[in-house]
Amino acid sequence: MTPHQAHKGLGPWAMRCTPLALAAACSLLSGSALAQAAAAPLQEKQQADEKELPSVVVTGTRSERTLREVPASAQVVEEQALEERQLGDIRELAETVPGVTVERRSNRMTINSRDGRSGNAGFNIRGLEGNRVLMLVDGVRMPRGYSFGASSRDNVDFGLVERVEIIKGPSSALYGSDGIGGVVQFFTRSPASYLGGGKTLGGQAGLGYEGDSRAVRASATVAGQASESVQWLLSGSALKGHALDNRGSNDSASALRTKPNPEDTRDAALLGKLVWQPNAAQRHTFSAEYVSKRDDLQLLSQYGSVSRGVTTLTASGKTDNQRRRLSWQGQFELDSPVADSLRTSLAYQRLRSLEHFENTRERQPAQVRDTLDHENLLQASVQAEKLLRTGALAHKLAYGLDGARTEADNLQTGMTPPAGETFPLKRFPDTTETAIGLYVQDEIIGNGWSLIPGLRWDRYRIAASAKGFAGVAANRSGSALSPRLGATLDVTPDWTLYGQWATGFRTPGADQLNRFFENPIGHYMTVPNPNLKPEKAQHLELGVKGQGERWRLEAAAFHGRYRDFILDNQRVAGTGRPGDPLVFQAINTGRASISGFELAGEYRLPQVAGGELSFPAAFGMARGRNKADNQPIDSVQPARLNLGVRYAQPAWMVRLDMTHRWAKKAGDVARASDPRAAPTVPFLPAAATTFDLSGQWRLLRHARGDVRLNAAVHNLTDRKYWRWSDVRGLTADLPTIDAYSQPGRKFSLSVVASF
Repeated sequence: MTPHQAHKGLGPWAMRCTPLALAAACSLLSGSALAQAAAAPLQEKQQADEKELPSVVVTGTRSERTLREVPASAQVVEEQALEERQLGDIRELAETVPGVTVERRSNRMTINSRDGRSGNAGFNIRGLEGNRVLMLVDGVRMPRGYSFGASSRDNVDFGLVERVEIIKGPSSALYGSDGIGGVVQFFTRSPASYLGGGKTLGGQAGLGYEGDSRAVRASATVAGQASESVQWLLSGSALKGHALDNRGSNDSASALRTKPNPEDTRDAALLGKLVWQPNAAQRHTFSAEYVSKRDDLQLLSQYGSVSRGVTTLTASGKTDNQRRRLSWQGQFELDSPVADSLRTSLAYQRLRSLEHFENTRERQPAQVRDTLDHENLLQASVQAEKLLRTGALAHKLAYGLDGARTEADNLQTGMTPPAGETFPLKRFPDTTETAIGLYVQDEIIGNGWSLIPGLRWDRYRIAASAKGFAGVAANRSGSALSPRLGATLDVTPDWTLYGQWATGFRTPGADQLNRFFENPIGHYMTVPNPNLKPEKAQHLELGVKGQGERWRLEAAAFHGRYRDFILDNQRVAGTGRPGDPLVFQAINTGRASISGFELAGEYRLPQVAGGELSFPAAFGMARGRNKADNQPIDSVQPARLNLGVRYAQPAWMVRLDMTHRWAKKAGDVARASDPRAAPTVPFLPAAATTFDLSGQWRLLRHARGDVRLNAAVHNLTDRKYWRWSDVRGLTADLPTIDAYSQPGRKFSLSVVASF
C-alpha cells in the first residue's frame, strides 16, 4: 500500500470494536514477514493510478484507494475548494455535489411543530435522508437525529474541517446499520498539514463575513513539532450571526409574517490533536473535539396566532446543541503471516441537545417547554490488512471487528403540559443499543481489472427502560448479513468501467420504536410499534471514470430497491371522536425503488494568457416510487445542473458558476395516503437558474505561507426561488410561502493568513 500522510490515513479506521477484541487481535498478529513479491503488483498499480488521479478516498472501501479505483460514486472536497467558493456549512457544500441536498427551512417552530427547528437537517443523497445517511467525523459516527426537541445532524464546524468525502449508495458491508443512502465523512485538521518543508511551527488564521446570515466567523489553527516523534495541533472557530435571509417582505409580528424571525446564532468549536510516532512501525493520534451551536429566537410569526380558540401573545425559543468527542487511533505496521498492518480505534462521544420554548397566551397560563436529548456513544474497532499473491493475481485482504454502544434518552419539563399529561415526561424511553459487526473484504487485482467482494455480519440489540415512561417500552434484537460486490476494468489508460452491487440495512431509532404521546382532549395519540423491522436495501450501480491530460469525467447510472421503509407518524386507527382517538405510529411500508443518473467532469484548456482556464460541470437526476401504492417518493429531489468557468493565475483566481434547478412536477408528488384526509394541492417550486461569482487573491506571499483574500457573490442576479427540499409538504395556497424562499443576492468575504 502506498504511504500516505498521517492525517489522511487514520480517519476511516476510527470505527467500532471492543477492547477485548482489540487485545485478542494484537496477540494474533505476530509472525513472519510478508514476501515482497506479493506486494509488488498492488503497489505498482497504486503508484501508476496516483500519477493519473492523485485524489485518494478512504471511506468507500475502508482502505486507501484513488478515486478511479473506487467502484462507486465518490466525491472528495478539499479545504482549498471550500475556501475558494466560500462554502461555510453542509447546506452550501451539498449544492455543489450532484444528487445531494440539505434541507434548511425558515425557523417558524411552535410548541407542537418542528418547522425549521433542526436548521440544516442533514444530508439527502439520491432521495434518502435523515438517519439513512451515515455521517462520520474522523471515523466516529455522528449523532442521530431525533424527532422530539432540536437535535440536528449538523453537528460539525467547517472551521475544523480540511476534507470531506461523500460516498453514494448502501455502505452496510463496511459500516453496518445506517448509511443505506450513503456515507459522508469529515476529516478534521491535522498537524502534518501545517508542518511541511521542515517547519516546526505552522498554522493559519482567518476572518470572514457571510452575508446571507450577517455572520462573522473567526478561526485559528496552530501546529507544532514538539520532538522527532511528537506533533500537536490546536484549532478553534467561532461564529456570531443571525437568521438565514429569505425573500419575504412581511415584517409584521403575526402569523402572516414572511421575513425570518429574529435570531441570534452563536457557534464555537475547538479541536486538539496529539500525534505520537515512536518508531516507523506505529503511529498514535489522540483527538479532543468540542462543537457548540446555539440559537436564540423571537418567534414573531406566532404572535396573534389562534389555536383551539386561544390567542398567543408572545413566543420565543432557544436551541443549544453540544457535541464532545475523545478518540484514539492507532496504526501499526506488522511482520506477521496474517496481517501487514493493523488499524485500531477507541472513541467516546456525547451529544447534549436542549430546546426551550415559551409563550404567553390570552386568558390562559403561559406555556414553557424544555426538551433535553442526550446520546452517548462508545465505539471501537480493529482492522487488519494483508497483501497476498496467488499465481498471477494479487489480493488485498481487509478484515476486522466493530463494536458500539449507544445510550439515548429524552426528557421534557416545563409549565402547563399538554392536556392529560404531567411534567416531567419522556417521549421515548431511555434506550441502550449495542451492536457488533464482523467483516471481510478481498480486493482481487488482475492485469487491468479488480474484483472486490465483501461480506459483513452484524448483531444488534435495542433495550428500552420502562422507568419514567408512560407507554409500553419494547425491545428489539436481531442480526443482518450484508454482502457487496464491486468491480473495475481499465479499458484504456484513460478510462475505467466500474460496477457495484451493494446491500444495506438500518435498525429502527429509539424514537421510532417507542414513541409515545397522548392528548385525550384532542382525541389523538402516538404509540410504540414493537413489531417495527429494520429497513433493507439493494443497490446496483454502473459507471465510467476517465481522466486525461486536460480533462476528467465520471458518469453513473443507479437503481436501488428498498423494503420495510419506516414511515413516521402514520395514521393507523381511530376517527378522532371521543372514545375513538386517532392513533399514529411508525410503520414499515412495502417496497420502493429509486433510479437515476449522475455526471461530473471538468475540461482544462492549455495556457491562456499565462493562466489556466477550466470548465467544471455536474448533473444529477433521480426518480423514486413506492411500490405499495405506486406513488412517487417525495424526498427525491428535482434534477440539478451545475456549470462553471474558472480562470486561475498564480496570484489570483476567479470563477463563475451557474446552477439550474428543474421544477417539481405534480406527477412527482405523492397524493395523501389517507383517503379520509382532505385533498390538498402541493406547492411546486418553479425551475430556477442562479449564478455565483467567486474569486481569490494572494495579497502577500512569503517563505512560510501567504495571505489570501476570498470573495463571493451568491445569487448574482438576485433571483427569487424555492428549493423542493425546503417546501416539501407545503400547500399552494399557503399565504406565507415566501418565508420558505431562498436568500437573495448575498456577499461573502474572508481573509486567510497561513504561516
